[in-house]
Amino acid sequence: GEPLAYILGRREFYSLSLGVGPAVLVPRPETETLVEAALERLSAQPGQRVLDLGTGSGAIALALRRERSDIDVTAVDIEPDALALARRNAAALDLELRFLESDWYAAVAGERFDMIVSNPPYVASSDRHFDGPLAREPRIALDGGPDGLDAYRSILAGSAGALTPGGQLLVEHGYDQREAVIALADASGLVCEAALDDLAGLARVACFRLRAA
Repeated sequence: GEPLAYILGRREFYSLSLGVGPAVLVPRPETETLVEAALERLSAQPGQRVLDLGTGSGAIALALRRERSDIDVTAVDIEPDALALARRNAAALDLELRFLESDWYAAVAGERFDMIVSNPPYVASSDRHFDGPLAREPRIALDGGPDGLDAYRSILAGSAGALTPGGQLLVEHGYDQREAVIALADASGLVCEAALDDLAGLARVACFRLRAA
């Protein structure tokens, strides 16, 4: 039951060879949909500030920084071991990012970002996959609470205080969570501008913009 990526110690993501281990979620191909959406929606203006919430191995943050060398990327995670691995990945790829240990926005309080991206935990606590294919991966990176939406409540509620005017928030979500995530976002002052499917045709990414005052 050990994920092959843990045995090999590496996983390819968005043409990056990333070190992985039991402290982090194994990067999935469907998360590349989030990276592509972020790259398409980022302003061409240099110096855009991007925040990656729950960075894990650093996959999303590193992919964005590699494709856009002119942006300023901050990646946060609550798990020190995950951050240590993400920092090693950044060093191996010779990419400069800021990594912070943080419970969501705590370590960046008072800062503003042009874009926030996140692939948060979104599996319901009672999901049977925790006793099967997900058993060896870190539960903290997967378990989204009783309905799988706990992380979205925190991320969406805090986004208005962390985004620049007109700033964007892009999140990955479960195949059956699109409507619930959009409803939570609307209540947090965010407008849904796009809802994207992954390559398997499953609902996967929601793109929001901070509603004008």
